[in-house]
Amino acid sequence: MTITILVVGAILLTCVLSSKMLYRFGIPTLLIFISLGILLGSEGIGGIYFDNAQLAAKVCSVGLIFIMFYGGFGVNWKVAKPIAPKAILLASLGVIATAGLVGLFAWKVLKFEMLNAMLLGAVISSTDAASVFSILRSRNLNLKSGLAPLLEMESGSNDPTSYMLTVIVVSLITGRGSGNVFLMALKQVSFGLVIGFGVAFLAVFALRRANLEIDGLYSILVIGIVLFSYGICDYIGGNGYLCVYIIGIVLSNGKIPHKRSLVHFFDGLTWLMQIVIFFTLGLLLFPSQLPKVMLTGIAVSVFLSLIARPAAVMAILSFFKVPIKEQVFVSWVGLRGVASVVFAAYALANNVPGADDIFNTVFIISIFSLVVQGTFIPALAKKLDIIDDNVPTALSFSDYEDQMHDYLAEYVVYEDNAIAGKTIMDANIPDHVLVVIIKRDKEIIVPKGQTKIKVGDILVLGGNDLSQVEEMMKPVEIGESAAK
Repeated sequence: MTITILVVGAILLTCVLSSKMLYRFGIPTLLIFISLGILLGSEGIGGIYFDNAQLAAKVCSVGLIFIMFYGGFGVNWKVAKPIAPKAILLASLGVIATAGLVGLFAWKVLKFEMLNAMLLGAVISSTDAASVFSILRSRNLNLKSGLAPLLEMESGSNDPTSYMLTVIVVSLITGRGSGNVFLMALKQVSFGLVIGFGVAFLAVFALRRANLEIDGLYSILVIGIVLFSYGICDYIGGNGYLCVYIIGIVLSNGKIPHKRSLVHFFDGLTWLMQIVIFFTLGLLLFPSQLPKVMLTGIAVSVFLSLIARPAAVMAILSFFKVPIKEQVFVSWVGLRGVASVVFAAYALANNVPGADDIFNTVFIISIFSLVVQGTFIPALAKKLDIIDDNVPTALSFSDYEDQMHDYLAEYVVYEDNAIAGKTIMDANIPDHVLVVIIKRDKEIIVPKGQTKIKVGDILVLGGNDLSQVEEMMKPVEIGESAAK
C-alpha cells in the first residue's frame, strides 16, 4: 500500500512539473500525461501491465463527468450569448455531419464494415477545448471576432453529441439497441435536457438556502448533485454528459453562494480527472499494435482535417455570413482530444468486434491532430490576420473570474440605493465585481451570498471595471469612511 501511494504521488508530481515545463512550447497536456502512461505501461520502462478495458472505461467515464460539468460551469452566458447559436449548431449538427462523412469515408474507401465505420466517425466527431487553448495561450495568440468564445463553447458542448452517436452505434453493433435509432436519440437528448435543467434549477434553489456552517461542504454538495444527476439520467437512457453540462451552465450563471471558490475547486478537480484519464488510457495502449493501423489513422486524419471538418463547419458558419478566413481557422483548430479516446475505450469495454483497431486508430488520429494541426495553428492565425492584440490572450470563460483585483473602492449604501435591504446574491452586482468586505458601524463583515446589505453599510468592492457599480451607488467621500 505504501509503495502504491508513493508511486501515485510521484506520477502526479511528474505530470504537474512536466506540464509546467512543456506548456511554454505549446505542447497539449494530453500528450504529456498519456505519454507518461505509455512509458510506465506494459511495453514501457514501468512494466505495469493493464488491459482491463471495462475498468478503464469506468474510470474515464467518471472523470469525464466532472470535465463536462466544469466545461459548463466555466461558461459566462453574457459572453457566450452572441455566439451561442453558431456554437450550438457546430456542437450538434456539425458533429453529426463530421461523423457521417468520416464514417462514409471509412466504409467506402478504407473498406471498414459499415457499422464499424460509423462507430469510428462517432467517436472522433467531437473536439477538445483544452488542447486548443493550451496552444493559444502558450503562443499568446489573441483572436478577433469572438473566435475564442466560439471555439471554447463548441468544444465544451460537442462531447454529448459524440457520446450519443457512440452509444447508438455500439447498441446497434452489440444487438442491445431497440433498432429505433430515432427513439434512442430522442431519449438521449430529451432526458438529458429535462433532467439537466430540472435538477439545475432545484440545485440553485437549494444552494441559495443551504446555510452550511462549513464552506467546504458546498463543493461536496455540488459533487453529489452532479453524480446523482448523471446517474439517474444515464440509468433511464438519457445523455448524462449533456445533463451535467447543462447543470454546470445554470449553476455558473445563477446567483449561488461561494461561486468563486467552487470555480477554483472544480478547476483543480478537473485537472486531476484529466491526469487520471490520460494516464489510464496510456496504460491501456499497447504501442506494438499501432503500426498495423498507422496508415489508416493517418488517412482518416487527413480526410477529417481537410474535408470532413471543413465541410461541416463551412456549411454552418456560411449561414451566419462568417468571413471565410474565420471559417478556415475554426475548421483547422478542431483538434481531437480526451473524449474521443474515452469513447473509443467505451466501445472496447463493450466488446465491439474490431474495437481494438478502432481504439488504436483513434489514438493515432488524436496524436496527428495535436502534433500536426496544433503545430500550424499559430502560423495559420497570423496568415489569416485574425489576431487582435487588444483582446486578452485566448480568454476562456472561466478566466474572467481571475480579473478582479485591479481596483478597490468603497461605496456607501443609502436608502434610495436599489441594493439596500437585499442579500449580496440578489443585489444584481456585476459578476466581475467582488464584494471584499462590508463595514457596518465598528464591525468588519466578511460577506457571503446570504449576507444582507443594510442602509449605512460601506462596501469595499474589487474589480477591473467599476463603472457599472458607480451608476448604482455613490462612492465614499474622503474622510467619510474614517468617520464611519
